[in-house]
Amino acid sequence: MGKRSKRSRLRGRGACGYGHKSKHRGKGSKGGKGMAGTGKRAGQLRTWILKYQPDYFGKHGFHSLRKPSYKTISLGQIHENMHKFLDKGIAKKSGETIEINLKNYKILSNGHIKEKVIIKAKSFSKKAQEKVEKIGGKIEV
Repeated sequence: MGKRSKRSRLRGRGACGYGHKSKHRGKGSKGGKGMAGTGKRAGQLRTWILKYQPDYFGKHGFHSLRKPSYKTISLGQIHENMHKFLDKGIAKKSGETIEINLKNYKILSNGHIKEKVIIKAKSFSKKAQEKVEKIGGKIEV
């Protein structure tokens, strides 16, 4: 009788002589499970991710848990939209001064305002207050 084949001696041993991390162990080159391998250079799952999880890649920034409950508006924007505010009833003219109700806004100092105004707002910047007071108006919180 001849020599017994090497293959028959290795049957039953996990990798059949191909080492412990082998493509010859019955699972092929399957890759990881779940979201394994989906990092920056995701190969095998990239198309699936792009289809079903479109926001997965890229920077997402730091998200605050609470958003501020107010919007912002600059003095320049107030000046530009003054006639709209008067038409909509947000602003009222009494004598020389115009009273504007922007209760959900923070007033910022960008731009200039030429009319004497009283602005009711949620908050304001110091520079905005200085500019409004310089022309004889005021900001009320």
